[in-house]
Amino acid sequence: MDTKELVCLAARLADDKKAENIKVIDLCGLSSLCEFILIVTATSKPHLDAVEEEISRKLKEQGIYKLNRDGRESNLWRVSDYGGFLAHIMTQEARDFYALDKIFSFGKEVDFTKPVKKAAKKAPAKKTASKTTVKKAAKKTTAKKAAKKTTVKKATVKKTSSKKTTKKK
Repeated sequence: MDTKELVCLAARLADDKKAENIKVIDLCGLSSLCEFILIVTATSKPHLDAVEEEISRKLKEQGIYKLNRDGRESNLWRVSDYGGFLAHIMTQEARDFYALDKIFSFGKEVDFTKPVKKAAKKAPAKKTASKTTVKKAAKKTTAKKAAKKTTVKKATVKKTSSKKTTKKK
């Protein structure tokens, strides 16, 4: 799974736990912090705990573990770092105060409800050459090689003959 698929999965998991005002913001190429930001609103501390636990548990099942987390004891805000994306789970009070939506407004919002489409790789077009084209190309390269050999031989002959004439004098 790529990062976009993971952050969309995390957003859907938060949605399953009845989180509100879920936003996935694409920061690819815009921030050195991470590629995506997930911002989620929880209604209370137990709800905050449940949303964080659900995302953590389900991503662990996929083999994705938190690199770091902050706000373990906070009643207002939790942040989980998954490398490619940060999951911010907060109460409405904290969300209004810190205004992460405005801070990351330069990013593009991603619709996490739609399945993530992978970009199809285009195979390079195969060029088929006719036999006559191949033969002509082979003849040209052998003719060029032969011409180079004769010019190299002539140059070495001229050098050796000029050396002999200088010695005789």
